[in-house]
Amino acid sequence: MLVPVDFSEISLNALGHAAQVAKHFDNDLVLLSILEEDFLSNIFSFSKSDIKDNLAKEAMLTRLNDRAKDIKDKFGITCHTIVKSGKIYKTIIETAEEFGCDCVIMGTHGASGVERVLGSNASRTISYSTMPVIVVKTDKNPNAYKNIVFPLDLSAESKQKVKWAIHLGKSYKSTIHILTYKVSDEFLNNKLMANLRQIQGLFNEVGVASEVTILEDNDDFARKTLEFAEIKLADLIMIMTQQEDDKSIREYIIETYAQQIVNDSGNVPIFCVNPNFDTYKSEFNF
Repeated sequence: MLVPVDFSEISLNALGHAAQVAKHFDNDLVLLSILEEDFLSNIFSFSKSDIKDNLAKEAMLTRLNDRAKDIKDKFGITCHTIVKSGKIYKTIIETAEEFGCDCVIMGTHGASGVERVLGSNASRTISYSTMPVIVVKTDKNPNAYKNIVFPLDLSAESKQKVKWAIHLGKSYKSTIHILTYKVSDEFLNNKLMANLRQIQGLFNEVGVASEVTILEDNDDFARKTLEFAEIKLADLIMIMTQQEDDKSIREYIIETYAQQIVNDSGNVPIFCVNPNFDTYKSEFNF
């Protein structure tokens, strides 16, 4: 599991969260710090050179190794540390793929974030990642994902979260709280209810507990999802993301919904799954 670390409070919150998840699955962590060229130019006040780059990387790596030692001492988890230069979101995704990571766990402040590294770059990482991204905002580190909120809409991609929900649900003995809504169009409503029955059947087959809540409509589904998560004391919300070039063919505008969920989620971590689910090669290890 890869954790981008810029040593801000929010990224260290994500690191603490990741350590607990990694301990549960007996996984290693990859701690990644990234130096941007503009940042190097600012701190040295003149043009970039290999010497300055190496000096900055060495200083960052020392701090990163100290964090890795703390995690090893506290959780018994092996942490690989690496410092790279480049664009933030591209470097995160490339490094995660290089190490064969199951997911990226990162911090964000949402739309109003002011941290240099983990602000708007979180949304780009979510959008382009070929693996799930878990977004963490606070230092609320649950010992388990016991209550998982699973929003279900009309999009075919919505069902692609099932595999991950089963992995987490079986391991943590979770309850999956499926949240969906009625549709005025009878044909579409029947389609949605058929998807719901199919998903419930899959959960039942593998022994994962699930509960269903059906809203009267899908008006402001993001806000209602967050309110529902608060009521259920959710430890995690699972959502789909959307690629820009697919916007016109979606039955539900997943990207807008996803942005609102990530921006306004408060203390609840968000598990973001890219629609290109069939391209995933890795899973949580059991």
